[in-house]
Amino acid sequence: MKLYRFLTGPDDNAFCHKVSLALSKGWELHGSPSLAFNAETGLMQCGQAVTKLVEGVDYDPEMKLGQQ
Repeated sequence: MKLYRFLTGPDDNAFCHKVSLALSKGWELHGSPSLAFNAETGLMQCGQAVTKLVEGVDYDPEMKLGQQ
């Protein structure tokens, strides 16, 4: 089964660490990162899709994707 996550956060060092942690757990980048300005907070927001193939797992909407 292929899992999909979309990681988001402010454009800062913590976001890069979030993506790096996902990559270290076997997730792969999917597409290009995105940036958007949040007028409410005045900050740039980042997003990056990641995917991961897992075997022996059936999809359950209650699963914690970050723990896969």
